[in-house]
Amino acid sequence: MNPAKKLVIKVTAGADAPERCSQAFTVAAVAVASGVEVSLWLTGESAWFALPGRAAEFELPHSAPLPDLMESILAGGGITLCTQCAARRDIAQKDVLDGVRIAGAQVFVSEIMADGVQALVY
Repeated sequence: MNPAKKLVIKVTAGADAPERCSQAFTVAAVAVASGVEVSLWLTGESAWFALPGRAAEFELPHSAPLPDLMESILAGGGITLCTQCAARRDIAQKDVLDGVRIAGAQVFVSEIMADGVQALVY
């Protein structure tokens, strides 16, 4: 079995499902630290974490701080905010953290269909 060259993670949960949310960010950060190319997609309630200061409001006992995980992911991978999710929350590119891009389903599909990609949804 060949290891994935890239890991695409789509996280749909935010503060509404903190354990699932934390798992997605933790897996993404560990993958980056392991040398895997990572693309983390923020959709649904996780879209709010694209805004400055919002990750710092997230709390889950016995989990790594979300701002630290996001910093690691941005340093060695990429974070994308879903276009429709951003629009539904009135979030524009000018509003998001440095390094976070806004892109839509066409980009997501092209990422997950590339050779050597493993995709996860949380």
